[in-house]
Amino acid sequence: MMLATLSIIIVNWNTRDLLRSCLCSLPLAAQPDWEVIVVDNASTDGSPAMVYTEFPAVQVIVNDRNCGFSTANNQGICASRGEFVLLLNSDAEVQPDMLETLIAFLVAHPDAGAVGPRLLRPDGTVQPFAFGSDPTMGYLLVRGFNALVRKQPMHNWATGETMAVDWVSGACLLVRRSAIEQVGMLDEQIFMYFEDNDWCLRFRQAGWSVYYVPEAQVLHWGGQSTAQNPEAQTAYRKSLHYFYAKHYSRVSQIALRFLLPIYSALAEERHI
Repeated sequence: MMLATLSIIIVNWNTRDLLRSCLCSLPLAAQPDWEVIVVDNASTDGSPAMVYTEFPAVQVIVNDRNCGFSTANNQGICASRGEFVLLLNSDAEVQPDMLETLIAFLVAHPDAGAVGPRLLRPDGTVQPFAFGSDPTMGYLLVRGFNALVRKQPMHNWATGETMAVDWVSGACLLVRRSAIEQVGMLDEQIFMYFEDNDWCLRFRQAGWSVYYVPEAQVLHWGGQSTAQNPEAQTAYRKSLHYFYAKHYSRVSQIALRFLLPIYSALAEERHI
C-alpha cells in the first residue's frame, strides 16, 4: 500500500551502468504514484539516452555542464511534486522495503525533517559515514584522538539503534517537503561535500529532527577514501572552510586554517 507520494531525485555524471542498476532497484511498479527525476550533469557516456530508452517513465533533466551536486539536486526538487523527496546517489541500489521503511518513519514521527538509512559496501559490510556529528573543531580533534590513540572510529557505524543524529549522508537522504519549504534547498555555493551537513544543520536550527534508521538499508558502490583523488581532497577542504565561514566563529575558522592540513594528512594515513 502506498504510504505517501514520493519524488526520487538522482544526480548523474558519467555513471551510466551504475545509474541503470540504481533505477532497476527502485520498486516503481509497485508504487505508480512515485516519480523519478534524473538530473544529468553533462555526461558523455550516453547516460541520458540510456534512461530515455530503458526507463521511459523517468523524467530526465540534462545540463550542459557539471553544475555540482547541490545545484543539480535543487533542479530536481523544483521539478518534483512528492510529499517526500529522496536524494539518491546514482551509485546506490535500494534494498527491499528500504523506501517504505523510511517513509513510514517520517509518517510516524512528525518532528523528523530528514532521515537516512544504513549504507552497505558491495561486500555487504557496513560503510562508514552514513551519519555523524557536526564537524566542529572539538569534534574533529576528538575524532583524530580516537583514531590515533584509541585506534577506533568516532561512531559505531554498525549500530542497529535508530537514533537522532546531527546529519545523515546525502547518498540516500529522505526529506519532508514541508521542511524544505521552511529552510530552503541545498546551498548551491557547495559544489560537493558538506552539503548534507549544512542542510541537516539548517533543519535542526529550524526545529526539525534528523534520524538515522539502520533498519532501512541501501547498497552504495561509492563512499571510498578521497586519499587517492587530489581533486576530491581540494573540494573537501574548500567545502569545509565554507561550512565553517557560514556556521562557526572567526576563531574556529582561524583554527581550522592551521589545523586542517595536519588533520587531512592524518585522515589520509589513518582513514579517520
